[in-house]
Amino acid sequence: MPMIVFIPLLKTLNAPRIKPFNAPIEISTMTKQHPARIELSAIMRLAGPLIASQLAHMLMVLTDTLMMARLSPEALAGGSLGAASYSFVSIFCIGVIAAVGTLVSIRQGAGDIEGATRLTQAGLWLAWALALGGAVMLWNIKPLLLLFGQTPTNVEAAGQFLLLLPFALPGYMTFMALRGFTSAMGRATPVMVISLIGTVANFVLNYALITGMFGLPKLGLMGIGLVTAIVATCMALGLAWHIHRHPAYNAYPISKGLSRINLTYLRELWRLGLPIGGTYAVEVGLFAFAALCMGTMGSTQLAAHQIALQIVSVAFMVPAGMSYAITMRIGQHYGGGDLQRARLAGRVGISFGACVMLGFSVVFWFWPRDLVGLFLDYNDPAFRPVFELAVSLLAVAAWFELFDGAQTIAMGAIRGLKDAKTTFLVGLFCYWVIGAPMAWMLAFTFGWGPAGVWWGLATGLACAAISLTLAFEWKVRRMIKLERKAAKMAGVAV
Repeated sequence: MPMIVFIPLLKTLNAPRIKPFNAPIEISTMTKQHPARIELSAIMRLAGPLIASQLAHMLMVLTDTLMMARLSPEALAGGSLGAASYSFVSIFCIGVIAAVGTLVSIRQGAGDIEGATRLTQAGLWLAWALALGGAVMLWNIKPLLLLFGQTPTNVEAAGQFLLLLPFALPGYMTFMALRGFTSAMGRATPVMVISLIGTVANFVLNYALITGMFGLPKLGLMGIGLVTAIVATCMALGLAWHIHRHPAYNAYPISKGLSRINLTYLRELWRLGLPIGGTYAVEVGLFAFAALCMGTMGSTQLAAHQIALQIVSVAFMVPAGMSYAITMRIGQHYGGGDLQRARLAGRVGISFGACVMLGFSVVFWFWPRDLVGLFLDYNDPAFRPVFELAVSLLAVAAWFELFDGAQTIAMGAIRGLKDAKTTFLVGLFCYWVIGAPMAWMLAFTFGWGPAGVWWGLATGLACAAISLTLAFEWKVRRMIKLERKAAKMAGVAV
């Protein structure tokens, strides 16, 4: 059904309207613009559509939550449990698949069209393998949920939601792999358009299966999972159709030879993707730990935490999109052998991202009541304690937003240099050796309560931001020195 909407609108994408970020820059333009401005323009040209697509995905998740709430409180509780399980599995898989964009951008920068094509094909096979493994895990997760002390009623409802939802994984992972390919080519607009169409289709179909519109059956939680699977599959087919039809990709025959698995490229993707997936998992785990801390304090604290985190998550989509764009940009320069330009792109991206997040910090500090008021009614006495606590948590968020943006973008910069182990090790140390213990100590030992949890998160994020920024500078400086040394030995001027 959604494909009827996808294909006509995607036809408008066949004309190349947006100049790819890796397109040659004219000499007249270069003489007028500072190199840093050129880099910023190129990064934002790619980051803008990626940020929009990230926000579209958030809207899909919000739609699913709202539809669960229309069913019953029990459906909301069980569905949320199933959604959390699906989210953790899918985020790890997305992290692994993120290696596709990184490696393809490096091959693209080096002019290796064959390598870029084969890596994309290997990325699709890896996506399908991860989807199969993730689906099997989700279909058998009920005993694990019971082991973690979840009520049988909630586990049963989660099982209903997860009956059809795992069928979304093949389509979603395929979409993410192809997103990596198109982004590495400097073309993220199709991803944005398809994501926005998917958001609308997700809402319409969800509402239809919840209310029984158009003569459709009322499928409850199972219907929400079914809609997610349908939309994810159609999004993947839509992006594949666009790549197949657009002349910009004619040099990359992804469909030819796709039936043959190239283990060399598959291993290369796995070596880079596994630590990226691990980094995503430890970061998600940190915020899950924070939720558990809040849950031990009471329902008011947990509700306020979720509201504040939802607001902060919207702001986080900006550095998340920029991080991926910077990975592509630095990968292009790294593959092309221009490490000086790679360093400039990283510095520009981290600095600009920090400035953007500083703007969000100002909003969180001066207008927290307006933001929380979008979710809760202050005049309702039942919600007033949650309202006030969420406002106080946003005041803490105003301090760590700067670090959150910087650490996310610095991670993307380091990955552009084909290094994911550093980001994983730094994240593991800063999140779990510093952030989590600090959150527990401030909240319970020092009696700071919910604010202590968030100050602990802030400490871990600040540590990660500083460490990753320094790690990027050290790594790229070392690579430049080695390049100069090699050139000097070869008698070539650099």
